[in-house]
Amino acid sequence: MKKVYINSVCAITPQKTFDNTQFLEELIEYDANVINVVNPVYKDFIPPAAARRMAKGIKMGVVASKLALKESGLENVDAIITGTGMGCVRDSEKFVSAIIDNDEQFLTPTAFIQSTHNTVGGQIALELGCKGYNFTYVHSGISFESALLDAKMQLELDEAKAILVGGVDELGDHTVAIHKLVNHIKSENINSNALLESKTQGCVFGEGAGFFVLKNEKQESSYAEVVALNTYNTLDEESVNEEAIRFLEENNIEASSIDAIILGNNGDVNFDGYYNKLTSKTFKDIQQIYYKHISGEFNTASSFGLWLGARIIKSQILPEAVKLNITETSKFKTILLYNQYRGKNHSFTILKQC
Repeated sequence: MKKVYINSVCAITPQKTFDNTQFLEELIEYDANVINVVNPVYKDFIPPAAARRMAKGIKMGVVASKLALKESGLENVDAIITGTGMGCVRDSEKFVSAIIDNDEQFLTPTAFIQSTHNTVGGQIALELGCKGYNFTYVHSGISFESALLDAKMQLELDEAKAILVGGVDELGDHTVAIHKLVNHIKSENINSNALLESKTQGCVFGEGAGFFVLKNEKQESSYAEVVALNTYNTLDEESVNEEAIRFLEENNIEASSIDAIILGNNGDVNFDGYYNKLTSKTFKDIQQIYYKHISGEFNTASSFGLWLGARIIKSQILPEAVKLNITETSKFKTILLYNQYRGKNHSFTILKQC
């Protein structure tokens, strides 16, 4: 089977990450429990008349995909695969509110049409004129990993040469309010730098879009090789460390050869224990990295983790802001990523220098 390489990356997040000339050098510090993305100038990429009709998630996805394609030097791809947990939730909220407010009468269909989860992938295809495979995965906390796994298998089997893969989720007022009611979001505002010190339930919610061009041919511009990926619906907290070792062994990699581990800690005292099992055992002496204090938590936040890992491998630079511990690691050749949300939908990913 062929190998799979990340050839370009783009992330739109609550930080200024859409500009790849910088690498988390100027961080925005938040003191909140919900954080929004730093928006690029959308009119530079989308005609204003069209942008006005687009939900925020669509605009984020379209711009992130355009920037990823531009960096890859491609005008089109063989397939577009996206992952989203909530889809265009703002339009969903808008349509349901209109049903209630108008007593189920005289409804305009626009919000409903744009509320479907595959709207982002469809809009990107229309922009590119791409008539190839177009699929959207809605698998909660592993939506992005499902899209990445689909692309990886197609490229390995040479069913496609270049695939655009992305994850996107937006915030909606009603959805945020519901999550606050059930304590999925912290009741108090938290400073970005003190997220893991909060020791309370819930997390800081965010939003974002991460897009990547994957190819089965290595180029000088390639960031990293996607070696392996596995997802799990459920994992017992006590077995996470053993499962990580088993995953590495299945791919002929020794735990001692891992240079860094990227973790999805989100400050929820009820579920960060999964990450602590890894940082206190097998991976306690290697470089530990985290990112949700600067991106927030959302269903496809792991796309930011992949963006971070790919950029670390290519640049061999580790930003101070994402260091969970301090080691003397000077080279980053192999990185393990682990993420889960509220004890479910776990994923392990291995990235290697190429």
